[in-house]
Amino acid sequence: MESITNWAGNVTFTPSRVHRPSSLTELRRLVADAAKVRVLGTGHSFNPIADTEGVLVSVAGLPPDVEVDEAGRAVTVAAGVRLGELAVRLHARGYALPNLPSLPHISVAGAVATATHGSGVRNGNLATAVSALRLVTAGGDVRTLRRGEDPDFSGAVVSLGALGVVTDLTLDVVPAFDVRQYVYDDVPLASLSGRLAEALSAGYSVSLFTDWTAESINQVWVKRRADDPAAPPAGAWLGGTLADGPRHPIRGMSTTYATAQQGEPGPWHERLPHFRMEFTPSSGQELQSEYFVAREEAMAAITAIAGIRERIAPVLQICELRTIAADELWLSPHYRRDSLGLHFTWVPDAAAVTPVLAEIERLLEPFAARPHWGKVFTMAPEVVRSRYERHADFVRLAKEYDPAGALRNAFLDRYLPAA
Repeated sequence: MESITNWAGNVTFTPSRVHRPSSLTELRRLVADAAKVRVLGTGHSFNPIADTEGVLVSVAGLPPDVEVDEAGRAVTVAAGVRLGELAVRLHARGYALPNLPSLPHISVAGAVATATHGSGVRNGNLATAVSALRLVTAGGDVRTLRRGEDPDFSGAVVSLGALGVVTDLTLDVVPAFDVRQYVYDDVPLASLSGRLAEALSAGYSVSLFTDWTAESINQVWVKRRADDPAAPPAGAWLGGTLADGPRHPIRGMSTTYATAQQGEPGPWHERLPHFRMEFTPSSGQELQSEYFVAREEAMAAITAIAGIRERIAPVLQICELRTIAADELWLSPHYRRDSLGLHFTWVPDAAAVTPVLAEIERLLEPFAARPHWGKVFTMAPEVVRSRYERHADFVRLAKEYDPAGALRNAFLDRYLPAA
């Protein structure tokens, strides 16, 4: 069988078979007949969370249905549809998702299952928009769970694929809106002390980028709704200056891939991501890690990381700092905690990156940092489990949906072992 890797090429999958069913009936039969089965989305995870020794299923072959419910302000979308594709179709109908991640190229179901997020002090991760989901359980049965009706709904949304194969999801939508994006260069880290909250709340969505080669933030990307009456900071702000042209988060990279800046208004789906849907922003030559701390401890966590910037910078491409609002989803890294995400895009050298990760995790230990489920981390399984107070509840739920463990794999056995 042809070798299958994830997007970054650092994980080679080990299935016995790969299937891309074209109908729900075919999917149900495949899942029911498989002793072991996992789902592969767009392959954007950086660890073996989607791997299996059994059948690897892609839902990209299912009909890419998108059905807007105008009365209910919702959209029901097939699991394999990419976020960027959904956004275009929604916008044509006059609607928007509340937020989008930096990359619009990933599938809706994959993004939801791992609590992928954008930014904004009042914006939850993408999974918080889910009001219903339909999945095929390990026995081949179809189950639908709805917010407010099913007591285990909050455990089933961010599920890491442990409950079944999600076939479609219903998401909250809002009226379409325009966004203006501004970039500020070279903000000294010292100027954020006492003003970090101001920086993080300067727009609907805000991202801070640094390569840690100096004690400064290379760029602050501020995305404001075009109907926001407040004017953006002009000229100098937080010790930085308004960019005089387009920017890429990584200095020296072509700005062709980046979404439009300098206050040029545009639709939400063409501004909230950092990268344009029509381009692949990277060849995948990278590794990624992300850790989440409580927002009130954000400055202390950033300062701790800055203390080892000489170790980080040689193996780093870029670090992004973003905010995510708290939620009630059991396995969400933002469960009941307004969060700051410290995201690291590394060079593709695991041997060089791993010891740096261990040092970062040691420094973030006082902040009870939670790692992103789909990225690279070295935390001991018992430490990861200790960060989730609903861990035991989720294990119980997974056992109920999959008593024989058909959907389990080595990753789940390590971090969420069955009771």
